[in-house]
Amino acid sequence: MLLSNTVWLKTCLLCGVSSFRELVMTITLDQNGAPRSLKGKFHAGVVCFILGLGSLIAWNSMLTTGDYYYKLFPRYHPSRVLTIIYLPFTLVTLIILTHNESRINTRMRILVGYTLFFVCTLLVLVLDLATSGKGGIRHYIGLCSISASFGVADALVQGGMVGDMSLMCPEFMQSFLAGLAASGVLTSCLRFLTKVVFEKSEDGLRRGALLFFGISTFFEFLCIILYAIYFPKLTIVKYYRSKAASEGSKTVSADLTAAGIQNEISQQVGFDHKQHERINNKQLLLQNIDYSTGLFLIYMLTLSIVPGFLYENTGSHQLGKWYALVLIAVFNVSDLISRYIPLLKFLKLESRKCLLAAILSRLLLIPAFYFTAKYGDQGWMIMLVSFLGLTNGYLTVCVLTVAPKGYKAPEQNALGNILVLFLMCGIFVGDALDWLWLIGKSQGF
Repeated sequence: MLLSNTVWLKTCLLCGVSSFRELVMTITLDQNGAPRSLKGKFHAGVVCFILGLGSLIAWNSMLTTGDYYYKLFPRYHPSRVLTIIYLPFTLVTLIILTHNESRINTRMRILVGYTLFFVCTLLVLVLDLATSGKGGIRHYIGLCSISASFGVADALVQGGMVGDMSLMCPEFMQSFLAGLAASGVLTSCLRFLTKVVFEKSEDGLRRGALLFFGISTFFEFLCIILYAIYFPKLTIVKYYRSKAASEGSKTVSADLTAAGIQNEISQQVGFDHKQHERINNKQLLLQNIDYSTGLFLIYMLTLSIVPGFLYENTGSHQLGKWYALVLIAVFNVSDLISRYIPLLKFLKLESRKCLLAAILSRLLLIPAFYFTAKYGDQGWMIMLVSFLGLTNGYLTVCVLTVAPKGYKAPEQNALGNILVLFLMCGIFVGDALDWLWLIGKSQGF
């Protein structure tokens, strides 16, 4: 497969190749339209993984240290309340950003998001140290405020990153999504480690929580450095962004400037704006209503169970205080593993009808969890949680890597933002439904 003359010329500029013949000899495209020989694909994938990890590690740290916050605020249902505060801020911010995505500087949006994550994780540490870990209503209100800020940061980062990855090869999207799941695995592993190390200590839960947020603060700072300095200068990233610019995308302008190539391209390659007309967001939504609805249903179901149900409604078993931690860890590990399954082409589900059917079939997990919590033992619950995680990660990657295919770069970016908005709507509704599990709790459920 050969590139169009315009893209060939731009790629020459990016790669330092002086002649068309030399470029033909050095670059070919794979079946996904990705250049095979441009340098930096592996490094870009690693960076995408770290950026995904950094976009959720702070929030996952707050959720995974739920036992610490349940000890400080036993009457306030912290895992549920902090989430229900977090989500409206995420949704409102995402709605505004999605409506204006074509006019937003994506680079600045993502950097502001990671910076906000960094500041907020640092504030969690400062707040705990300032109150000496004694809890109280002021400490709780401070945590709620930080949770709201996490919501804004999440909207800035996830919508921006998914839109940005939609312009590039599916492997980058998969790496970013795997990083999201890896944040849960990392926090679960740390939780086990801190529980073992500090279990006999009088303030062991607090020390573990402080360690969590110290590590989270480091990763947020690392994400700022990687995205601001290293990522935009990778050759393959410059290729995709210059290609997006050639298709009329304005959201990549700041990234091209950071890579030092925008002026070169704009001087040597003319742009015909009439050729860059794109379908609007309403049309994009209507064409992808099945994907959007699918993501909504995936996360509505998952968040109606994780984490609140697993912390408060699974009863007491042989694992005792470890039980909820084990269930969260099983979910996170299963979720991470499943996000690599679509890399095997023969296992990747691309049929729109089959994807929607698989997503709808997951609704059967609701009665399954109800009866297992009421009558089953911990083995059955662990198996169910594992299946929940496997289907959550696998279907998410399939939808987000398949949906952008066939669209121009500006449309891909817009569609990425729309899909993340529906994903977050699913999380919001799922978290609200999670409260319904409390109805039967007083009756011994």
